[in-house]
Amino acid sequence: MRQQTVYQLSIRQVLLIAFVAALFAAGGVACLNNFSNQIQHQSFAETTTENAAEEQPAGISDPQSVSDEQNNIEVYRSMSPGVAFIRTSSYQQDWYGNVEEGQRGSGSGSVIDTQGHILTNAHVVQDASKVTVSLGGEKVYPATVVGSDPDTDLAVLKIEPPRDHALTIVPFGNSDQLSVGQKVLAIGNPFGLDRTLTTGVISGLQRPIRGINGRPIEGAVQTDASINPGNSGGPLLDSRGRMIGINSQIYSRTGNSVGVGFAVPVNIAKRIVPQLIQFGEVRRPKLGVGTRSVSDLRGQGVRLPIESGLLIMNVYQGTAAAQAGLRGTSQTNYGEITMGDIITSIDGEKTDDPDDLYKILDKKQIGDTVSVEIVRDGRRTTVPVRLQPLPGSNQTNTTSTPRRSF
Repeated sequence: MRQQTVYQLSIRQVLLIAFVAALFAAGGVACLNNFSNQIQHQSFAETTTENAAEEQPAGISDPQSVSDEQNNIEVYRSMSPGVAFIRTSSYQQDWYGNVEEGQRGSGSGSVIDTQGHILTNAHVVQDASKVTVSLGGEKVYPATVVGSDPDTDLAVLKIEPPRDHALTIVPFGNSDQLSVGQKVLAIGNPFGLDRTLTTGVISGLQRPIRGINGRPIEGAVQTDASINPGNSGGPLLDSRGRMIGINSQIYSRTGNSVGVGFAVPVNIAKRIVPQLIQFGEVRRPKLGVGTRSVSDLRGQGVRLPIESGLLIMNVYQGTAAAQAGLRGTSQTNYGEITMGDIITSIDGEKTDDPDDLYKILDKKQIGDTVSVEIVRDGRRTTVPVRLQPLPGSNQTNTTSTPRRSF
């Protein structure tokens, strides 16, 4: 039997590793069911997200044939009836056990189909006990949260479609075909001001932002169109009236717009909305490990055999990593630490920090087999791992502290 290498650490390092391991053990694991096959998913997307085709909305002229002012008027007139004013509230219990309506919030959203589904930000409806929607006028519709995805800060609501008129659908565009300098329009409800229009340009592409749980959101659209509190969840439109982003965040020292806003690319919404409607969550493949960055640990004085990678702190039972035989970090009764496997790449893509691992797995599907390169006992080896959902609690945890479990 080959002897397993044991790295001797100081008392300080032992306590550090033990503390981090305890955090991962207490952090829990996400829960997912088996993913539907590709044919079913595609069929569902086609039948429930009716506006996925990039069509020219009615009432909007070719932007090249009219003035910029006329284009603003036409886009607003055609699309604003499909922009929802979302109000939320939560129930609180007083000292005497009485339950009363407490904190209130507001945001924006877009009607995306004739069934009454509305796309918004996850943070708009986070912790909400009651959600209502207005589409203009005095009529208020009760809404239910169909699904929420903290990783992308997107959520889907549903109202009962009105019987006296047809819903205005905000059509999806294509966020993969955007250019810096391109005109954009934002419609939303900043500071509770119903259906406010602001205009600007795309200031940057592929900006890194994070969801409400700290996960990276790839490819955000940066704009100088004024976005303020209450705009969250509303559409960022192109000059043809098609949604190319979902307004989500601003960069500001005051909390108000300074001309740097960010929108989640609409192509992300195209990918996850069908799952939110069908399952109430996004079902992602996971390894089933808790990790720490090697460079971070080395900076804290922990001696490791390589310069970069991800040290596996925990391997959760019943997961893909456990079935593939990946090893976590353990401690003997005598205080000695046995280092776990160090993941250096997956399918050839380097994993220098936990964000790298998340980005790689986000491109995969449940059932995919990936090649995980690891360092074990000072030697490099590759382990095939068949990705699968994690057993345990529901994946749609909305805590603000990111968990480094994958």
